[in-house]
Amino acid sequence: MLNIFTLANGRLFQEEIESLEELTRFQPIWVDLEAPTLEEKRWIKQHYGLSIPEDAMDEDIEESARFYEEDNGELHIRSDFLIDDDEDPRSVRVAFILNQHNANLKSRGVLFSIHDEDVPVFRLLRMRARRAPGLIEDAKEVLLKLFDADAEYSADTLENIYDELEAVSKQVLAGDVTDTRAGEVLAAIARQEDLNGRIRRNVMDTRRAVSFMMRSKMLNSEQFEEARQILRDIESLDNHTAFLFDKINFLMDATVGFININQNKIIKIFSVASVALLPPTLIASVYGMNFKFMPELEWAYGYPYVVALMVASALGPMWYFRKRGWLK
Repeated sequence: MLNIFTLANGRLFQEEIESLEELTRFQPIWVDLEAPTLEEKRWIKQHYGLSIPEDAMDEDIEESARFYEEDNGELHIRSDFLIDDDEDPRSVRVAFILNQHNANLKSRGVLFSIHDEDVPVFRLLRMRARRAPGLIEDAKEVLLKLFDADAEYSADTLENIYDELEAVSKQVLAGDVTDTRAGEVLAAIARQEDLNGRIRRNVMDTRRAVSFMMRSKMLNSEQFEEARQILRDIESLDNHTAFLFDKINFLMDATVGFININQNKIIKIFSVASVALLPPTLIASVYGMNFKFMPELEWAYGYPYVVALMVASALGPMWYFRKRGWLK
């Protein structure tokens, strides 16, 4: 899918392009390619003189090659954007290309973004830019606002993680955590820990991208100050992710502690039963010996006497354990 965004009266307007002829009719500041086909890439090459690298969206690209500037003035930024999906939270690699200096190409002043699937941050920016006149001034502003929205999206996701952990915390701290509930709690904690780690990695990546924009001297004074504010926001998100990691570790330890308590209760029952059965076992062992001269062998009441003695010897320790509260 190929979408272009033009600026009119301070607002961002979207057009979906289905042919090369349609593309030539607009003067966009942002061209967004979502899972582009070979034909759409060819349109970009023919009209703008821009070649999209084959490895633009590769996940395993070297970190050192994610932020660089070509000799022809093209600025390349490859950054990750978070998708907070309940079933499959993940990060999507987005490649940005911006030609700032080469006036010989039609791509000058146009931001190109290439990605494999729709990104929530992009939808958020499009909605805001349509409703707020003057929010976007040029292609650099689009890129900066995307990173700003990404930091905000990460902050909202962190708030959702905290709410989920609060619900889990109430279950854990209420006590009487069964093994079944403990398993559910551990699964929920693991999901939030994974998402929190993804957010931390995402904001670190955003920090590097914004820092690269500041070092490249592509921003004016207002945009530079805005970039500094984004970095301050990211710094606060770092502290919040660290706080959530501590909370996750606490809940994990508490849940594992309840599992250990439940296991200890089972082991205690077996231990008590073993100790209670030792005296009857001893009595049965004595009267099971094959000695010729044993007084009770010829006694008519010997068998019921021994059985009663065994029952009494078992009930005695049980009564003692119950009195001490060891059976609770």
